[in-house]
This record gives sequence, C-alpha cells and structure tokens, in this order.
Amino acid sequence: MHTNEIAAPSQDLQEWAGRIKDLRERTLRDVARVVVGMDKVVHRFLIALLAGGHVLLEGVPGVAKTTLSKTLAQILGIQYQRIQFTPDLLPSDVTGTFVLDRKTNEFVLRKGPIFCQILLADEINRAPAKTQSALLEAMQEYQVTIEGATLPLSPPFMVLATQNPVEQEGVYRLPEAQLDRFLLRIEMGYPGPEFEKAMLKLHSAPVNLVAQVFTPDLILAMQAQAHHVFGKEELFKYIIDLAEASRKHPDVALGASPRASLCLLRCARARALLEGRTYFTHEDVQAMALGVLGHRLIIRAEAEVEGKSVKQVITEIVESVPVLKV
Repeated sequence: MHTNEIAAPSQDLQEWAGRIKDLRERTLRDVARVVVGMDKVVHRFLIALLAGGHVLLEGVPGVAKTTLSKTLAQILGIQYQRIQFTPDLLPSDVTGTFVLDRKTNEFVLRKGPIFCQILLADEINRAPAKTQSALLEAMQEYQVTIEGATLPLSPPFMVLATQNPVEQEGVYRLPEAQLDRFLLRIEMGYPGPEFEKAMLKLHSAPVNLVAQVFTPDLILAMQAQAHHVFGKEELFKYIIDLAEASRKHPDVALGASPRASLCLLRCARARALLEGRTYFTHEDVQAMALGVLGHRLIIRAEAEVEGKSVKQVITEIVESVPVLKV
C-alpha cells in the first residue's frame, strides 16, 4: 500500500470508534455530577486508560484529586484500592509479605493493596524512594515479586498517583526512572469562578452516586482496538523528529527516550479513537506532547534560572518541527 493512501478501517473498528466516543460522553456527564470543571482531566484519563498506561495527577491540595479518582474507579467498575503514602510506609505495605500462619505453622502470602486493578497512590512523593520503587515492577511488568515469588496482576491494571508540586518539605522527589513509568502527567488547577460556583451548588445537597459504565472485559477490548488505529508513515517520522528535537534543544539536559516516542504514539491513537476516528493525525500528536513529554524532559539549570518552563520548551520543540504532508 502506498504511504499516501488511507487504509480502509474494518467495520469492526468503525463500530468500536463510535461506541467508544459514546462511552466518553457518558463518562464526562457522570463525572460532572460529582466533580465539576474536570472535562479535560477526565478526557486525558480516558486516553491513558485506552493506551494502557499510568497517570500522575499533579495539583495543589483541595482540587478534588482523590474525589475524582474514586469517582472514575466507580465508573470503571474494576477493583480499586487506595494507599496513603507517608514517610514511614514500607515496600511490604504496598506489595504484601509472607506471614506465619500459627494454625498450619506455614508461611502464607498476605497480599498488599497493589493487588487490584486501579491503585490510587495518594501523595506518592511523601514516601521515600525505596517505597516508591515497590511500584516499578508492577507498573512496567504488571507483576509483583515478593521474597522470590512472582505473582501476576489482574488486567487491566493502572496506577493513578497524586502529588502536590508545591510542597518541598517532607517530600521525596520522584526519580526519573519512576516518572518515566507514567504514561501521562495531568495537571489539575483551580476550576475557575463559574465552575467553583457550580460546585458549591452541587455539594449543597447530597451528591448522587455514579453508575458503573465499564467492565474489565470492555476496557481490555477497547485497549485492543486502540492498537489498530491507523497512522501514516509520515506521522511515525513526525513523532521521531519531535523526540530528536527534544534531545538537541539547547535548554534540555535530558531529552525524550524511545519509550517516550512510543508513549506519544499510543496516546495519539487513543485520543483519535475517543474522538470517534479510526486514524490519528499530527494534531493528536501535538495535543499529547506536553502530557507525555512534560515529566520526562530535564531542563538545564541555566534555563530554569532564566525562567524557562517545561511547557515553554515543549512548545518551542513542537513549533520547530515541520509538519510533514500526509
């Protein structure tokens, strides 16, 4: 097939695209019954869900990070656990450990909260690096090793971590290896006066419970369809060019890795599918660039002193790479 030809999508994929778009709209409506002004955040979350990745939610206290996470877990209809990360949290508190059963005089496994399908790691940067690293294997390999015993995690598995980017005391910065495991970083700001007023009215009465929209099997089927979203050869080169530009940018000390390129492709495909399309474009890639690359790039200290932000650098990178004709 010539690279300038658009591949005809299968009837099955077209039907899935329409169905997934409807599910997105229903999810946005249901979340708005509990948390207002979060459509963009929920949309990004659904992108990560379809792409099969993990999410890092950043925001100051009181912007409903935990409430949103619980609401999304109810809508997904999958097993949910929450861990409040603290400085004294041990890795075994996350993964579990073997304990002695006095009745049988044998060691039995007591599974930790990580054995679920969506794990809310609340204030993940409050725990030391050793405890944070307990998540690494689970996030990358979808399995947990406890005292030599390797146990698989039930799919779909997603880590939804929250952190407060403002506090500097009593917190531990996530290492680059940990950050790289997160598919997307989503920033949650203040909702704005109109949404905040709507929130006050909404919570003046008991908040309605949300209904389950998804099932584990449905989520896995959606993830399988995302792999079939079509992209032309020029778009693959465009993603590579963006990664290369990030590595050569004068204000960047560490650019995008090949894993970042792959994550950008997965997110672009997922975004297209949520929009009801069976193909992705350069606009999908550009729209996901900040969420995928923002927590992966390391800005040089000199640029930070000059007031350069990651968002500004990524904007410069996107503007510097020409869009190839497709």
